Amino acid sequence: MASTAPLTFEEEGWGRGLDRVVGVDEAGRGPLAGPVVAAAVALHRGQSFDGATDSKLLSAEVREVLSERIRSEVRAWGVGAASCREIERLNVRRAAALAMRRAVARLGSPPDLLLVDGNGMPGLGPHRAIVHGDLRSHSIACASILAKVVRDRLMRRLHRRYPDYGWDTNHGYGTAEHMEALNRLGPTPHHRRTWAPVRQVELPLDG
Repeated sequence: MASTAPLTFEEEGWGRGLDRVVGVDEAGRGPLAGPVVAAAVALHRGQSFDGATDSKLLSAEVREVLSERIRSEVRAWGVGAASCREIERLNVRRAAALAMRRAVARLGSPPDLLLVDGNGMPGLGPHRAIVHGDLRSHSIACASILAKVVRDRLMRRLHRRYPDYGWDTNHGYGTAEHMEALNRLGPTPHHRRTWAPVRQVELPLDG
């Protein structure tokens, strides 16, 4: 099992008297299709989940189990998304920040300390950016798991409507199976049409 992400940053915040420490992460920046999904998690003081770390290091089965525990046991959690059209209009980084804002807004109360995976995010308000935060911050790791599970479930639902693209397994990433279907059938309404692999497919159709 992957190493459990530590509580170092959370304990630092709690030690400064910041009660509501919230970790935020997103899933889905890289795919050619589907939304970007973000999650926000507020832990109880000292709370942790054995095995919670960067969601990409966990099997789908472990993510599902941890996701159920996180949602039922943490102080508060929220999920937000930004659509393909918002990704096209804003760019994926700003769309990810929008999804994060929506996730934080669903917590019910604003955070006293917001911990965010990666670099600083535009328009998110005051926050502490932590490079490799899903490995270094437990609340970010929990948010990473929730975001990944929610997005994968969504892509599996979309797969039932568009089964040729393999979204039940590739989750919208540009795998050989996905690209073959994209070149053969063209893009769906759920493809990011400004992204080069999708845009290049559309050009001959528009000519």
